[in-house]
Amino acid sequence: MDTFTLPARLPWTGPGPRPRILIGFCCQGGEAMGYWQAGFDITGIDINPQPRFPFTFVQGDAIAYAREHSHTYAAVAGGPPCQGYSLTHRIHSNDHPRLIAQFREVVAGLGKPYVIENVEEARAELHNPVLLCGAMAGFGLHTYRHRLFETNWPLTAPDHPGHGDHLVKMGRPLEPGDWYHAVGNFSGVPYVRADMGVPWMNRDGIRECIPPAYARHIGTQLLNHLAATRTAAA
Repeated sequence: MDTFTLPARLPWTGPGPRPRILIGFCCQGGEAMGYWQAGFDITGIDINPQPRFPFTFVQGDAIAYAREHSHTYAAVAGGPPCQGYSLTHRIHSNDHPRLIAQFREVVAGLGKPYVIENVEEARAELHNPVLLCGAMAGFGLHTYRHRLFETNWPLTAPDHPGHGDHLVKMGRPLEPGDWYHAVGNFSGVPYVRADMGVPWMNRDGIRECIPPAYARHIGTQLLNHLAATRTAAA
């Protein structure tokens, strides 16, 4: 893996050390990077080795780890594997775990903020989720990549202008400014890495990652929520 420099993150002006967030099912770290940019310190947990994950990493069961260690974090986030909810995988009758309810049972009992992410097909499993899309104001992406986010605190989304840009067909070369759908054996990995802001990832990581811009948007609001909660408790 090529080395890269971590991007700048927002300065921390609050009392004490930076808040820590636990990222369950962290994969190669797209979500984690966004929370880092927002200002959190990061620990990721995943059942599989993740040598490309750019922050503190623990290999293990995300739900079990969250149950045992989440009390040491300011907040918990995570996207349980989406394959069990994906229409494509259901069509092919693949057997994948559906872990949203189990993850929620643990994180909802912590008495602290949480974020649960998944694909649109999982909407029925999520409680009042907020949709984020790459075309939304401020994200600056050239992919739509809809993702849903359930929180137990007030989360808002940017303005959604719709989908007026045509996606380049899978397998076609990508040119600057092209809109793309990075799934399967997609082409233009360097272009997609740069557009999503994930220069450390390979194709496998990019296929299902949460764009850091989404988590940066969420993380900024989450830090404000944590600050407001501290003020109210003072």
